Amino acid sequence: MFLFLSIFFVVVFLILLFSVKLNDLRKDFSEGVLVESENQTKEEKGERRFKIIDDIVSFLHLGPEIPPPPKIEWIKYQGCVTDGLLNGYGGKTKEMIAMINRSECKYLHRAIETWLSAPDFKEIKKNMKKLDKQKGFVVGMFFAEAIDKKDKFYFSNEKRNFDFSKMCREGSDNFWGEHTCIPSFSKKEYRRYVLYTAEKAMDLGVQVFLFGQVYYQDDVSRAEIAQVLADMREYADFKGMEILIGAQTNDITDEKYLKLFDFIEGGVGIDENGKVEDLPCSSKWWDEEKGGWCWALLWHEKYASKANNVLVHLDWSGRIGDDMSTFARMEPQKRIETLSRLYNNFQEKEIGFLMPFLAVIPENNGSCFGPKRGYYSADNQYGCKDEDGINKILKQASQKE
Repeated sequence: MFLFLSIFFVVVFLILLFSVKLNDLRKDFSEGVLVESENQTKEEKGERRFKIIDDIVSFLHLGPEIPPPPKIEWIKYQGCVTDGLLNGYGGKTKEMIAMINRSECKYLHRAIETWLSAPDFKEIKKNMKKLDKQKGFVVGMFFAEAIDKKDKFYFSNEKRNFDFSKMCREGSDNFWGEHTCIPSFSKKEYRRYVLYTAEKAMDLGVQVFLFGQVYYQDDVSRAEIAQVLADMREYADFKGMEILIGAQTNDITDEKYLKLFDFIEGGVGIDENGKVEDLPCSSKWWDEEKGGWCWALLWHEKYASKANNVLVHLDWSGRIGDDMSTFARMEPQKRIETLSRLYNNFQEKEIGFLMPFLAVIPENNGSCFGPKRGYYSADNQYGCKDEDGINKILKQASQKE
């Protein structure tokens, strides 16, 4: 017993000593490397070393358990759209988490949302603790193509708030409404924000990241996102965890660019009968002879053959006639029949179809809804009551594991 206690106290002492040394080293970097460097590459390297040291200290004291690697089969065949679940977007967060805990979901798509708002990690951490650990959920985060220039988010590496107005793509002011813009990877401040935010998310155990409408955020010919992706994966390696990164790529066909991502993601474009088209672009806006704007149907070989993996879902824009609007307006039996058909058809093509549990719908949709009129929920407590039917379909996923 005495020997055990002696070893224990020696180990504790060494950890404390190591932490003090790392804190000293962190101070050197913060006061030296970060301040003195004017060169962008060196500065960013300095920031990275500073952040790594900071995380070593945090890990020694409060480091969370490293989650198991996220299997792509989980993502493709047991994935569920849970838009803003951990942000509390749709209201009644406790009830919504309870629904997910009793579900057959494994991957929680877009559980962390960032549309026009930087993530509140204090709130997210609190809600993540409510998830059933025995289920081993894989949590996904969405980097939206829309930011609020007046948003506030603290950048602890430099002891200041990020300046969102310095993240904007040229000519995109007020694109999504007053004092909004499209962020651009050509902007250093945005690259810093994404990497810092992704690292904070990984510290909480988040393992899947999705970039919204990446053709808005990045120039495909320059692929400035590539270094950010490499840095994200480097940080994951440092933490001893694995991550998956995807993007909404629409009609991008550059194979080298598409292969930067572990998966590409997009909508399905259902009609009122729940049917989808087998065309490269939705016929709503595109004609094979006349052309037009292409809303890409990513299961088409034009895109799927060039991507690592493809995920599709019922898309939403908050406007009547989009996928979620059309789906929510269906009769209950038809909704489940539609989901079953889509899930099985896409599974045969090795395309992942994400089941809708929580998503945005128009407030004036005239359909069933969840805790709010503008938010669909599959929860049996509300009007749509789809959760039992969806969970029955998802049980088929065990055949893919």
